[in-house]
Amino acid sequence: MKTFPTWVFLESSAIPDPLGHGERAVKFLRALKHPKSRAKGQAFQLDPWQERIVRRIYGPRHEDGTRVVKTVCLLLPRGNRKTALAAALALLHTLGPERIPGGEVISAAADRKQARLGFAEATGIIRSDARLMKVSDVVDSKNRLTSTRHGSFYEAISCDAGTQHGRTPVFVLADELHAWKKRDLWDVLRSGLVKTPGSLLIVATTAGRGQENIAHDIVDDARKVARGEVVDPSVLPILFETGKDEDWRDEAVWHRVNPGLAHGYPDIEGLRQLAREGERRIGDREAFRQLNLNVWLDHSADPFVEMDVYDEGATPVDLAALEGEPCWLGVDLSSNGDLTCIVAAWRDGDDGYIVHPWFFCPADNLRARADRDGVLYPAWAEAGFIIPTSGNVVDFHAVEATIRDLCARFRVQEIAFDPHLARNTLNALLDEGLPAVEMRQGWVTMAPAVKELERAIVGRRFTHGAHPVLRWNFENIAVHTDTAGNRMFHKGKSRDRIDGAVACAMAVSRAAAGDSGGSVFDSDEATKELLEWL
Repeated sequence: MKTFPTWVFLESSAIPDPLGHGERAVKFLRALKHPKSRAKGQAFQLDPWQERIVRRIYGPRHEDGTRVVKTVCLLLPRGNRKTALAAALALLHTLGPERIPGGEVISAAADRKQARLGFAEATGIIRSDARLMKVSDVVDSKNRLTSTRHGSFYEAISCDAGTQHGRTPVFVLADELHAWKKRDLWDVLRSGLVKTPGSLLIVATTAGRGQENIAHDIVDDARKVARGEVVDPSVLPILFETGKDEDWRDEAVWHRVNPGLAHGYPDIEGLRQLAREGERRIGDREAFRQLNLNVWLDHSADPFVEMDVYDEGATPVDLAALEGEPCWLGVDLSSNGDLTCIVAAWRDGDDGYIVHPWFFCPADNLRARADRDGVLYPAWAEAGFIIPTSGNVVDFHAVEATIRDLCARFRVQEIAFDPHLARNTLNALLDEGLPAVEMRQGWVTMAPAVKELERAIVGRRFTHGAHPVLRWNFENIAVHTDTAGNRMFHKGKSRDRIDGAVACAMAVSRAAAGDSGGSVFDSDEATKELLEWL
């Protein structure tokens, strides 16, 4: 991949170190001990690839002597001793030459258990060395250790630890950022870092899932720096990741993205066992790709379509240009406080579609809902991608008003509803003379709709304008397949939302019938399938 950190292995290529800070950082780490080390005297194992990373962080300097690197994005598969290296760097800033008197060194994780792992790694290093024990005060109950000479301290905290406002860290390790369900702690720590000159942020994580999270934003920005699309010397991207299209069974790929394999970790036989299990079970395969090969996955382990293919339909949708064209609406109404969606579909040539969604959600507790679902509802609402309605459930009157506006603006041929939740809305629109129709969300109706939608996406005949909420919904789809090979949407997890994808399938299905008002069942193949279902 173009983002691969080749420089990590080019030992013949010198890393600038005008003040010797890179050298002293390496010397400090080499002077440490580790309780699990098999080296003589339990010496901390700093392999060449790790040493290059340390030198690249601390060596290069501006003319005024300040460190060039301010943010490190280390994307590394599991088993490559990421936690040990991060703990050693935290000690470098707490007890070592990078310390600042009274400085706050913080490692932050998704939960208390994960936070404890990093702290245990650091205290294990300290307790392996009597010299460090003499100058350290370890309080296990508080996940905190302090330099008794300089007052600097290291503390491990978690996203569920409550407010952390008022922090003034000189060093922050954001551990396994892909697992952070919300960004509150990230924002607090990130803003706190700028209070102190020379502060350092290290993001150390394996690959995650989906794009609607802080980890994807940070890693994707690092990718842009690595590719040269963004020029920012303060960001150091170290991205050991595998492309989605690469052969996950190829051991050459394993060795490329797991730099520790050349030094005996992770266990190659263990990886082979996971790969064999992945051949048999799709869930194990996807976990292996994500955690051991750093493939950034979509949300669903059994995706409806590959999202890279879906993304090819990101051409902007010009709604003004579509005002004179026949239009079909699919509406998925929520049963509680979740998303409601209207999707409009237009024919694009003989076999393609253009779609555009309108999403609705309750305005009350918008941030709490964002934390629950792990997505950016407030930001989406501010950008106009979601319409918040008053109260703690979606106001269907607002949805009806939007449908009326769409009918006034576009040549709406049909408005398809599942009558289960939409009886009152459907009848109200029918009373006004609007073309509302029933479209039940059972196998007989939705399986052909799903098939038509899949055909359009895979055939690159589906334009969606890169609407982020719609993409998230498609990304969440898990697929149920019956014995006849028919497919239906369902949610991979209870917190996932697929409402927009369902409404999209409904709208595309009705658009597929065309101006004649015919049915997607009006073909010999569809009739045969219907008989099989019945």
